[in-house]
Amino acid sequence: MNDVDPTPEQAKSARPPLLIALAVILMLEALLVTGAAVWLLVELLTVVPESYASAIAIFVLVALTAVWIAATAIAALQCRGWSRASAVTIQVLQIAVAVGSFQGFYARPDLGWALLVPALAGIVLALTPQVVRATTRNTTQHE
Repeated sequence: MNDVDPTPEQAKSARPPLLIALAVILMLEALLVTGAAVWLLVELLTVVPESYASAIAIFVLVALTAVWIAATAIAALQCRGWSRASAVTIQVLQIAVAVGSFQGFYARPDLGWALLVPALAGIVLALTPQVVRATTRNTTQHE
């Protein structure tokens, strides 16, 4: 039996399926947010907004969010520890948007469910023991 810790390359090649599932959810979310950013850019270039400053600010925030989610998905595949906290933060923010989609004058329950279900799945996946083990650095080796 080999008591030697695996190298980072070996650890990455042995990604648990739940970590891959989390990364897939994050990549799909990144693609959807990227689509929203492209749509906002097209709208900004083709329609006169009430406020150019607000329209540009919203576009920049959505574009940065797409980059953040994609970076988190890539980091998850690289077994980076910070990817779990980032993934949970993304999902909590997505839950907040989902809850907002269920209420108000322009409520969209269909959109709310489409946001809520993957967000809850993402949180559960990020906190499973397999994912935590795969993304936790062996600190005794580094002391």
